[in-house]
Amino acid sequence: MKTIRLKPGKERSLLRRHPWIFDSAIAKGGGDSGETVRVESHEGQFLAWAAFSPSSRIRARVWSFDEAQRIDAAFFIATCACAISARSRFDIQSNGVRLVHGESDGLPGLIVDRYGDTLVAQFTSAGTERWKEAIADALLQHTGLARLYERSDASVRQLEGLESSTGWLRGGPAEGGEAPPLELEIHEHQWRLTLNIAEGHKTGFYLDQRDSRKRFADCVQRLRLRRVLNCYCYTGGFSVAALAGQRAAGVQDGEVVSIDSSGPALERARAHGALNGFDAARATFLDADVNASLRQFLQDGQRFDAIVLDPPKFAPTAAHAERAARAYKDINRLALQLLEPGGVLFTFSCSGGISADLFHKIVASAGADAGVDGYILERLGGAPDHPMTLEFPEGEYLKGLVVMRKP
Repeated sequence: MKTIRLKPGKERSLLRRHPWIFDSAIAKGGGDSGETVRVESHEGQFLAWAAFSPSSRIRARVWSFDEAQRIDAAFFIATCACAISARSRFDIQSNGVRLVHGESDGLPGLIVDRYGDTLVAQFTSAGTERWKEAIADALLQHTGLARLYERSDASVRQLEGLESSTGWLRGGPAEGGEAPPLELEIHEHQWRLTLNIAEGHKTGFYLDQRDSRKRFADCVQRLRLRRVLNCYCYTGGFSVAALAGQRAAGVQDGEVVSIDSSGPALERARAHGALNGFDAARATFLDADVNASLRQFLQDGQRFDAIVLDPPKFAPTAAHAERAARAYKDINRLALQLLEPGGVLFTFSCSGGISADLFHKIVASAGADAGVDGYILERLGGAPDHPMTLEFPEGEYLKGLVVMRKP
């Protein structure tokens, strides 16, 4: 068994059960890509079993802190079983579910989403790549499903020295047979939503915003919010939520404006409106730049009762935080200026390099620059099937604030 030995004092994070070992913490030792190595303190004390990654700054990711644990197929069967069984204890109103959430479920670099009777997996670390076949078998064993599609095309694989890999891992087309569908439909809070597992963002859909979409629908319904703006709408999840809230409240003259720079995403967003029986006349879809649109709305004197800001990742790491902070501040300032008094802003950051505290400060600074006072009604995060653990705060990548402009 190959070993890596840490520099003096670098064992502290592992003693707190943090699963990452950076290259700068290692005094000597190594292994092949994805190989399981024994991690020891500078004095030779056992700390963990970890998957080695010679190309990544995160040089090793912990599988287990138990010296007696064997890292073999049985380990992945048991760990996948634990993650999947935990989901039955969460309140998930959908058949689109995150079954495995990387480090939080003890499987660093593995993401697995279930869409009805199809699994979609991302293997983003050298360790999960090495154990891909065993993991695939474990997932099918514990779900009873037959189809598993791979979406290992995230840019982070390049940092691990891995090439992009997509396609059916299990349950693909038999020779001469018909290929399984890539277009799927799921339900979420009684809404019907569609996705393409080969082409959609991430594994096909943003399941992490499931509960926030419901909170938004409830807010629109309770406050009878008439004019809604959904920025970076992608395939219209928050737009569906807004239209559902207006319908439930009996708002007769409601309007939902959705903006995105992707034409295909907007087409799917428009189709979601029809799929759920909403009046097409109440939904407007703009293929445009959000920043430019917000400035134009402000210049035109337009105002909205509710605004959603759910932008893409501006800061993948802390190194990008300063530039990202300026971008977040700018769009939040414009949104707060566009809100009617008593209007509500649902604003999010999915950037790992922006902490929850920093995001709060950014939005507060945006309010000050906008000359707008607001109440923080709620703090939001990922849905419960995207858990954050006590020992791995980096798992809190999605941060959200619900802000009401003071009447």
